[in-house]
Amino acid sequence: MRRVYFDANATTPLLPEVVEAMRPYWIEHFGNASSIHQPGQQARKAIEQSRAVLAEFFNCHEAEVIFNSGGTEGDNTALFGLLHPGDHMITSSIEHSAVLAAARKLATHDIEYTFVDPEPNGLITPESILRAIKPNTRLISIMHANNETGVIQSVEEIGKIAANTGLWFHIDGVQAAGKIPIDVKQIGCHLYSISAHKVHGPKGTGAIFVKSGTPLESLIVGGSHERRRRAGTENVAGIVGLAKAAELAMHSLADGTIDKLAKLRDRLEAGILALPGTGVNGADASGKIAPRAANTTNIWFRDLESEALVIALDLKGVAVSGGSACHSGAVEPSHVLMAMGLDKTRARASLRFSLMKTATEADVDYALSIIPEAVEHLRRLAPVAAGTRG
Repeated sequence: MRRVYFDANATTPLLPEVVEAMRPYWIEHFGNASSIHQPGQQARKAIEQSRAVLAEFFNCHEAEVIFNSGGTEGDNTALFGLLHPGDHMITSSIEHSAVLAAARKLATHDIEYTFVDPEPNGLITPESILRAIKPNTRLISIMHANNETGVIQSVEEIGKIAANTGLWFHIDGVQAAGKIPIDVKQIGCHLYSISAHKVHGPKGTGAIFVKSGTPLESLIVGGSHERRRRAGTENVAGIVGLAKAAELAMHSLADGTIDKLAKLRDRLEAGILALPGTGVNGADASGKIAPRAANTTNIWFRDLESEALVIALDLKGVAVSGGSACHSGAVEPSHVLMAMGLDKTRARASLRFSLMKTATEADVDYALSIIPEAVEHLRRLAPVAAGTRG
C-alpha cells in the first residue's frame, strides 16, 4: 500500500544529506568538545562551524546562537530565564503548550500573564498586544507560524511595539523555520527558538537566538558550555545535523522549493474543499485566508469527528493529524481552534494537513483519491453512531 505522510508539523524524517553529515560524529569524531586534545578539538570545530551556519540562518552574530535540546527547551528558557516575581508577560492563547504551560507555571511564582486571543482568522493583532501592556510587563512571547493552522503572525509589527516600549520579545519559530526566511534583525526580537526535527534534522536538538545583552539566566546549570548559557556536554552529531538541515532549508527557500510546496498545498486544499461541507480554518468572515506557512492547511469537515477521519485515512496510507502531536489523545478540542472562535463540534471536526518539502504531485493525487471516499463513508455512518449514544 502506498504511504503518504502529511503530518510534517509533528515531525519530519532525516534527509540523507543530514544523516551523512552526522555519521562521523557518532563513531570516528566522538570527542568531548570541552577537551583540549585533538579528538576534543575536532568536535569543537564541528560545533563552531555549525554555529556559523545557524548565525547565517538567523542573520545574527555567531556568539548569539545557543544550541539546546529543541523548541520546548528554547521556549522555557526564554520565559524562565527572563521573568522574575512581580513581572508580567504577554503571550497569545494559541501558543504551543511549551509557552502556555510555562506561563501557568510561572504564575505560581508571582509572575502574571495575559493570553491575548486571535481574530477569527488566527491572527494576533499588534493592537491587542499594545492594549495588554501593563507597567510591570517585561516580556512578549508570540509564535511566528502556528503549528495547527500555519497562520503567520505580524512579528515585525510586534517587534516595533517591543522596541518602542522597552520590552523583551521572544518568538517561538519552530513551525516557521525552513518555511519562512528568518531575519532576527529585521524582526527586532531578542530571542528566537527553533527545533531540528521540524526541518528534517534530528530529534532532541535545537537552537535559540539570544541577542547580545539580553539578561537571560540559564535554565540548565553546571559546566561552562555554550558560553555559560546552557550547561551539558554538547550533542555534537545532533548539532551538526541541525546545521546541515538549516543549510538545506536555506537552499529550499532560495531555489523555489518552498514556493512549489505552497502550490502543492493549495492543490490539495482545493481538492478537499470541492467536497460539500468543508472549509478552511484561518479565514475571515469574507473567506479571505490569513497568510500561512507554505506547507500547512487546517480544514473542517461537517458531520465528522477528526479522530475517526485520521484513523480512516491512516488505514488507507495517508497520515494526517487532528491537531498538535503534543496533545494527541486529548479529550478536549484544539485550544487553538477554540480561541479562534470555533465551536467544539467544528473544532473536533478539523484536520491539519502539513506537507514535507519532499512531497510530490503523486502524493497529492493519492490523497485526493482517498479522502472523498473516506469522508463519504464516515458521514454515512454518522447518523448510526449518533443513534447509539446513550
